[in-house]
Amino acid sequence: MSVESDNQFELGVVTFADTGSDYSGGQAFTPEQRLKNLLEEAELADEVGLDVFGLGEHHRPDFAVSAPTVALAAIAARTKQIRLTSAVTVLSSADPVRVFEEFATLDLISGGRAEIMAGRGSFTETFPLFGQNLDDYDELFAESLELLLNVRAHEKVTWPGGHRAAIDDRGVYPRPVQNPLPVWIAVGGTPQSVVRAGLLGLPLTIAIIGGTPDRFVPFVDLYRQALEKGGHQEFQLGLNSHVFVSKSSTAVDDYFDYMSPGFTQIGRERGWPPMTRESFDQRIQGDGVPWIGHPEEIAAKILREHELFGNTRFLGQSSIGPMPHAEALKSIELFGTEVAPLVREEVARRLA
Repeated sequence: MSVESDNQFELGVVTFADTGSDYSGGQAFTPEQRLKNLLEEAELADEVGLDVFGLGEHHRPDFAVSAPTVALAAIAARTKQIRLTSAVTVLSSADPVRVFEEFATLDLISGGRAEIMAGRGSFTETFPLFGQNLDDYDELFAESLELLLNVRAHEKVTWPGGHRAAIDDRGVYPRPVQNPLPVWIAVGGTPQSVVRAGLLGLPLTIAIIGGTPDRFVPFVDLYRQALEKGGHQEFQLGLNSHVFVSKSSTAVDDYFDYMSPGFTQIGRERGWPPMTRESFDQRIQGDGVPWIGHPEEIAAKILREHELFGNTRFLGQSSIGPMPHAEALKSIELFGTEVAPLVREEVARRLA
């Protein structure tokens, strides 16, 4: 049995709403200013015809959003067409019932444009913050996903309990416009999560935040195999990478200045070496991400990736660190007005 896709190719942007902390107590943006900027970025993405706007969840001082559904609801009131998704909802440390209720509410406010992108998250602060044991990391995610899908499928829920208390024939409200409410699984390179998504027939998003896309071919092959094994025919694959669309001759220099402080700080936390200019230049060689350049260059990279994977969605992470708001807006504008038409035309030709 082959796995086919009839889906339109979707293009969108993702942000973590970085505050641009300089990691010595100061900030490039206050949280209040960053959230104001966020609303403007989402409005622009909608205006230039992009399909998806994604928002990350973090519980750290260098990011302004710990409650994505609140921010996405504000965005819903100011946009018309663009789909609104978390990127990601840290499901391992969340209550799946509450997650469903919040996104169902967002779906109603937005007129059926909400999605949940569920993942493990790239940081671990949520576990002690919400009283979870990090040793239960994998078990918590599997159990929470099972309950989330149960709530999605049934208005009245009975649940035997586990890490979360049992539920005895209780209704979960409100119900969303979309039935079913879309749930994507987001992974950064965990084969077990890829297989789980395929066996359950759930759409998959892969975050490619380092190296070149071709090293993820085995993960996509694994996903296709799991879809077939689970008896599912619809193939929905999203890819997510840092993208900076710019016609400036200093774009690479500028992006290094925006990216290096945060990645160096995270490296200190995780035992990685600091990001130097030499390591950054090696990182972006060829199709290595982040992708930085003119619209034609970015479109060509997205299309080469589509040749590799046959993906149905591409999301570009549109702002990072202390990137000036005007630069982030210009990148989104170019992505929507110049990159997207080139990509859509070629993908439509390929699928015709």
